[in-house]
Amino acid sequence: MNTPPPSQRIASLGLVLPPAPPPAGLYKPVLVIDNFLYVSGQGPMNSDGTYMSGRVGDNMNLSQAKLAAEQVGLTMLSTIKTHFGDIDRIKRLVKTLGMVNSTPDFDQQPLVINGFSELMADVFGTDMGVGVRSAVGMILPGNVPVEIEAMFELH
Repeated sequence: MNTPPPSQRIASLGLVLPPAPPPAGLYKPVLVIDNFLYVSGQGPMNSDGTYMSGRVGDNMNLSQAKLAAEQVGLTMLSTIKTHFGDIDRIKRLVKTLGMVNSTPDFDQQPLVINGFSELMADVFGTDMGVGVRSAVGMILPGNVPVEIEAMFELH
């Protein structure tokens, strides 16, 4: 059975990508080295170009934060399309670093980052869309609830 390419999966899932955010500092949104695509940390961009905000365990609960992590995934796909191009050149997700803006007593960061990971599995397949991962809590700039950076292998 042939797996449809990521671009077809995005369309069939009815996913709507937000605009790619402009860099917020001196860095490249994406960088290709050899057969790897590195994507700088992304926040959850809304379709109107604003960022979601909130702190998990304070004014945002686990399910809201998981949706924010999924929105980061959509933002990352938009960044890849804008700054790299053909999303179908991605073979697999290799590494995810998920950072959650959370209170010191919130300890379910991995469950938050599942919002991103489940989206990647939907887009790239249950094998190629799942890589190694870290999920940590910290204070994030602009009070975004989630920031994620990732590394992908290219065909």
